[in-house]
Amino acid sequence: MSMDNKYRVHEVAKDFGLATKDITNIMTERLTTPKNHMQVLSDDELNVIFETLTQAHQVTDLEAFLTPKKVAEPAPKKETPAAEPTKEEVAEPKVETKQPERQTPAKGTKVIVDTRKGGQVDLGRYDEHVDELVPDKAQNISSAKQKIKRNSDRRQQNNFGQKRRQEEQEKMARLAAAAAKKPQLKITIPDEISVGELASRLKRTGTDVVKALIKQGIMASVSEVIDYDTAALIAMDLGAKVEKEVVVTIEDRLIDVSEDDPATLKPRDPVVVVMGHVDHGKTSLLDAIRKTNVVSGEAGGITQHIGAYRVKLKDRYITFLDTPGHAAFTSMRARGAQVTDVAILIVAADDGIMPQTIEAINHAKAAKVPIIVAINKMDKPDATPDRVMQQLTEYDLVPEDWGGDTIVCPISALKGDGIPQLLEMVLLSADMLELKANPDRTARGTVIEAKLDAGRGPVATILVQNGTLKSGDVIIAGKSVGRVRAMRSDRGDRIEKAYPSWPVEITGLGEVPDAGDLFYAVEDERMARELVEQRKYEEKMSGNTAAKVSLDDLFAQIQEGNVKELNIVVKADVQGSVEAVKASLEKLGNEEVRVKVIHAAVGAVNESDIMLATASNAIIVGFNIRPSAAISDAAERAGVDMRMYRIIYDCIEEIEAAIKGMLAPTFREVVLGHAEVRQTFKVSKVGTIAGCYVQDGKIVRNCTIRLLRDGVIVHEGELSSLRRFKDDVKEVLSGYECGLSIDRFNDLKEGDIIEATATEEVKA
Repeated sequence: MSMDNKYRVHEVAKDFGLATKDITNIMTERLTTPKNHMQVLSDDELNVIFETLTQAHQVTDLEAFLTPKKVAEPAPKKETPAAEPTKEEVAEPKVETKQPERQTPAKGTKVIVDTRKGGQVDLGRYDEHVDELVPDKAQNISSAKQKIKRNSDRRQQNNFGQKRRQEEQEKMARLAAAAAKKPQLKITIPDEISVGELASRLKRTGTDVVKALIKQGIMASVSEVIDYDTAALIAMDLGAKVEKEVVVTIEDRLIDVSEDDPATLKPRDPVVVVMGHVDHGKTSLLDAIRKTNVVSGEAGGITQHIGAYRVKLKDRYITFLDTPGHAAFTSMRARGAQVTDVAILIVAADDGIMPQTIEAINHAKAAKVPIIVAINKMDKPDATPDRVMQQLTEYDLVPEDWGGDTIVCPISALKGDGIPQLLEMVLLSADMLELKANPDRTARGTVIEAKLDAGRGPVATILVQNGTLKSGDVIIAGKSVGRVRAMRSDRGDRIEKAYPSWPVEITGLGEVPDAGDLFYAVEDERMARELVEQRKYEEKMSGNTAAKVSLDDLFAQIQEGNVKELNIVVKADVQGSVEAVKASLEKLGNEEVRVKVIHAAVGAVNESDIMLATASNAIIVGFNIRPSAAISDAAERAGVDMRMYRIIYDCIEEIEAAIKGMLAPTFREVVLGHAEVRQTFKVSKVGTIAGCYVQDGKIVRNCTIRLLRDGVIVHEGELSSLRRFKDDVKEVLSGYECGLSIDRFNDLKEGDIIEATATEEVKA
C-alpha cells in the first residue's frame, strides 16, 4: 500500500460507526493477526472486514447498524398470527452494540429478510440501496473505497513503472551483449587514401577522423590524402582491424605467378650460358659440343644474335645460351646471365683476361650463378694457363687446385680436348643446385631474341622456364600478344610441346617482342589484348622508360635513381687525340661517379658506334670530326647524345660540369634557435606536450631538434607538432611562447633546452 494514502484501523471503525475494538476483534478472528488502532490495513485485510460486516448484517440489519441506536416502538395491539414476512413489510430490528451473529427479531416486529446468502459480497451491487438508506454512512464507505481504489491504481502504476524499468534494463543488457558479440570492423587500406574515403570505410563521419588525426598531431582536411601508416594508426585508434589493400589488376587476374607446391616439382635440365671476350672461342666450343659448324655461317666468325641450343650428354640434356662477345650487345649478354643456372667463362690461354671478360664476370656475379672457367686454346704453343689462373684470383675466382671453389677446366675447342670433363663439371654444378620445375602448369619464360621475318612475320626465340608450352596457346610477351602457330626446336624440327628448360622458336605473335621480355601463357585472349593496350598506354604516358643519357638531363636522371655511371664512346681524327681524350675523361671519375670509356677509336662516327651507345646507354664524344647526315639522323632516332669538339679543354670542362651535377650535394648544419621547456603536460594518445619559451632564433615545425639537459644531448629527433595557443603554426619566433611535442619521445622535463637545426646545401 502506498504510504501517501494510509487507511488505518481506527479510521475504518469510525467510518462504520464501530468501536476500534470491534474491528480488531474481526481481524483477530478472521486473520489471527492482532492489530492496534494505528495499524495500516492492506487491501486484502479491508476486503475481509467488509465481507464480515456485510455477512453479519444483512440489508435490513445494516440499516439499523449504520443508523443511531433507538428503542423499537411497540406494535399495534391487534395481534396477528406469526407468518412469513413479505418483502413489502419493514420493521426496525433491535440493535445491540455487539452482534456477531444475526438476532431473532422481537415479537410483533415487521422484518424484511434478505434472501442473499453469505459469502463473497460484491459491494457494488447494493451501493445505491445503502445510499438511499444512509447517505452519510454510504458517503463514508464510498470515500473509503475510493481511497482503496486510488491506492490500488497507484500500486498498479508503480508496478507498471517497475516493469517498464525492468524491460528497459533487459533491453540495454541485450544491446550490450549484442555489441560485445558484434565482430570487430575490418577494413582494407591502400598505400594512399583520402581522409573522406577512410571515414567512409570506417563508417564514421569525416569530423571523427579529422579529430583523431589532430590528436596524433596531424592537421588534414577531409579531402587531403594520407599514407598507409597514418591511416592504419587512425583506424586502429577508432577500433577497426586494418589490412593492407591489394589492388587486383588485369595482370593479377590474367597471369598466374603463384608458387608451386613442392610435391609437383620435377627435375629439369640446366641452362648454361657461355660468356667471354670476343674471339676467345665461345661459338667454337658450342660447335665442338654440337658437332656442327655454326661459325662458318656467321660473318667474321662473330655471333650476331643470341643462340640457344640443347645438347645431349649420355642420358641427360643441357641447354646452352651463346651470348655475343661484342660490346655492342652488352645488355643482351646481361639478360643471358639472368636466365641461366650455370655460367661458363671462356678465356683464351694465350690472351688471358680481357676487358669484356671482366664484364662477363661481373654479369655472372650479379646474376648469382656459379661460374665454371674454361681455359681455351690449350693447343697453342704460347698458352699460359697459370697466368690465366693468377689473373682470376684478382676477381675472387680462386681455382680449386689453388684451394678455392672455382672449377677450372683446360680445353681445346679446336681439337675437342677436355670438353667431356667440362660438361661433367656443368652437370655436377647443376646437381648441387637441385634444379626443379612444374611441367603441369601454364608456361612462362623469357624471350631470348626476336626478329621480323619477311615470310613468317614476328619470330621469337624463347626459353621455357616453368610449365609446358603447347602449340595453340595464347601467350603475352611484353607489349606483344598472339597465339602460338608453330614451334620449332633448336635443330629446326617442328614440335607440339616445349617443357621446362627447352629453347624453341615460335611464330604467331602480333608484334616483335623485345629481347629479355617475360612471356606467359594465358587462358583469356581478350583480356591479354586488353593488358597489352594498357601497357602501351602506360608507356606512352610515362615516356620512354629507358631514357638515353645526355649531358643536358644527366643530373635529372641521376635524381630519379639511375646508376651513377657515365659510359662514353670516344672518336677522334688521330690516335694521339684518342688517347689524350680517353685519359682526360677517365681522370674525371671519383668515388661517387664512375666515368667509363667503353670504346675509343680513330675515324668518324659510324653505325656500329650508334649501336654500341644505344646498348650501353652511352654518350658519343667526337674530336676534330663531323658525323654525316645519315649518322646524325640515326643517332636522333636512337636517342643517342653526340657532342663534337674542336678544343679538347672544352670537352673536358663540359663533361666535368655534367659529372658535378651527378655528385651528391654537400650539406652543413645550421642552428635555427633555442627554446626552454617551462612546463610539461601529459595528454592521452598524444604524449607529453612541452610549454616552451623561445630564447633566440626561431622554432620551425617538423625541424630536426636536439634535446639538451645540463648541456648533454639526451635525444635527437624531429618535432611532431608546434602550436601557439590552440592553433598549429609553421614557426614561432624569439620572445614568444609555444607548445610542442617531439616525435616518439616523451621524457621532457622543465629546464630542458630544445635546439632546432636544419641542413642546407653547400654550393661548390
